[in-house]
Amino acid sequence: MESIQWLINLFTDTESVAHIVTLYAVVIAVGVYLGKIKLLGISLGVTFVLFAGIVAGHFGFTAPLPILNFMQDFGLILFVFMIGLQVGPGFFESFGKAGIKLNGLAATLILLNIFVMFGCYYAFFDTRDPYNLPMMVGTLYGAVTNTPGLGAANEALYSVMGSNSPQIASAYACAYPLGVLGIIGATILLRYICKVKLNKEEADLEAQAEADVYKKPHRMHLEVTNKYLEGKTLFQVHNFLNREFVCTRILHDGHVSIPTAETIFHVGDQMSVVCTEHDYEAVVAFIGPTIEVDWDHQDRPMASKRIVVTNPKFNGKTLGALHFSRASGVNVTRVTRHGMDIFASPSLPLQVGDRVMVVGPEDAVDRVASLLGNSVKRLDAPNIATIFVGVLLGIIFGSLPFIPGMPLMKLGLAGGPLIVAILIGRYGYKFKLVTYTTTSANMMLREIGLVLFLASVGIKAGANFYDTVTEGDGLLYVLTGFLITVLPIVIIGPIARIKYKFNYFTIAGMVAGTYTDPPALAYANSICSKEAPAVGYSTVYPLSMFLRILTAQLIVLFFCG
Repeated sequence: MESIQWLINLFTDTESVAHIVTLYAVVIAVGVYLGKIKLLGISLGVTFVLFAGIVAGHFGFTAPLPILNFMQDFGLILFVFMIGLQVGPGFFESFGKAGIKLNGLAATLILLNIFVMFGCYYAFFDTRDPYNLPMMVGTLYGAVTNTPGLGAANEALYSVMGSNSPQIASAYACAYPLGVLGIIGATILLRYICKVKLNKEEADLEAQAEADVYKKPHRMHLEVTNKYLEGKTLFQVHNFLNREFVCTRILHDGHVSIPTAETIFHVGDQMSVVCTEHDYEAVVAFIGPTIEVDWDHQDRPMASKRIVVTNPKFNGKTLGALHFSRASGVNVTRVTRHGMDIFASPSLPLQVGDRVMVVGPEDAVDRVASLLGNSVKRLDAPNIATIFVGVLLGIIFGSLPFIPGMPLMKLGLAGGPLIVAILIGRYGYKFKLVTYTTTSANMMLREIGLVLFLASVGIKAGANFYDTVTEGDGLLYVLTGFLITVLPIVIIGPIARIKYKFNYFTIAGMVAGTYTDPPALAYANSICSKEAPAVGYSTVYPLSMFLRILTAQLIVLFFCG
């Protein structure tokens, strides 16, 4: 018996570090593997870690409460910060013309979720019981499948009720599975309510595929035929035309050169030009017709090379301030950022991780490549200092009351790091903070934070979960959670379709993004060959995540105190 005592201690000695590590390893591994099992083509993913933790907690496989609280809070901070860092660069740009409408619909959807929750609370529960409303908050965040919101509500509850705060993760766990199915089911129902034909929606997307003409670069070769341009400099032509374009090379009297602002135009010159698709016709009309030119067989062949910006010194520097054409004899024609080609306007600030297309003499292009870094290996190393500086600032910011005289009104450990991460992701380059992180590194840190949070919440909730489901209001949480999930989609979906004329696939992506639900996005992607679901998802996701976290705290602080 003594020979296996060490094994028994490993699973029973809750004060042992080895026991705590074993607990988290078992809960996370089991939860992740079970989460891969699909039912009707849908899986719960890493969220199953929550259920694995509940089972462990129910059978007494647990850890000291201070350890569970630390792992829960640290995991939540890491999770929301990496989300903010990823969405930060596109957060403010998501508020374009169509983006404002989509985000407005998403915000309305979030408010409707809250209104339905309160409606269910007053209709089905005893309002004199102080625990019922917090449990409905847990149901709300299970119904909308938003884990950071659960974390924010948990933290706010502890600040209001202390150690007497209820385990709202039990209600969250009751509502979550049907929440995932309800989002997809309501999206399918919306298709029949609005009489949508998927083939027609695909055809409409095809017709709109070239709609983003303001950023998409267009390359062409022109011959100068406008006699007015004779003797004018490139700088003057830019001012006359009042359109952004980049002249990458020019052929004059059989000689190829890289033009600068002082280059003089002559009738008959041939040039390679890049502009946005929106400006294409205006540039052609002003300079001259498009032609075919064999640049490789001229007296001075030019090289074009895609260079990766990895030198932190250039983070945040605008292309205009770098004077590549004047100082190095090369021109930048376009920039690829997050997989999207952007026209290289002089006002565009570079960021570490950008891929820039540079045209010019081969030796000059190589010099620019060396200057910008062009070392892909450098991008593989995450910028740990930026992450933890951001976490520190986020915790400080989240601890500040945002209404003077009301110390409980603060963003907390979830909202503070999220907002700081968004701001750093967007404006960090102005403070010499390199925020670039590879997608795999971001996902790894985010997932580690998420599973630590889910495991901790599940283990803590496990002791009371069985009683909640069998003897408490578990089934009522399931029912009310389903109503919270479905009713707002059925209301907002037709409005988005009929009033604002959004494509069905964009609406499906918007719904998935508002509910921050990857399985719903996966379903939308499975029925659409275009990027519309992903565009709708990413447009509303940042604001939705922020509002979910913020409203979780506001509900608790205003109504559960």
